[in-house]
Amino acid sequence: MDEETLNLSVRKFLKKVGITAQREIEAAVREGLENGTLTGDETLPAVVTLTVDGLSLEHRIEGTVELD
Repeated sequence: MDEETLNLSVRKFLKKVGITAQREIEAAVREGLENGTLTGDETLPAVVTLTVDGLSLEHRIEGTVELD
């Protein structure tokens, strides 16, 4: 195994995850504000579950998304 290749591959994957997740959350919040399901002052619980096929890896990450 090449440590540098692994490191770069993981970083590239996490960058893609971060950018995609941010876009999806922002779009869902805008939609919620537009259709009235959100008022704009919520704190929303958020969960990400990381799994990697071929590894016995399942890791849950919990946090919040604050709108105000």
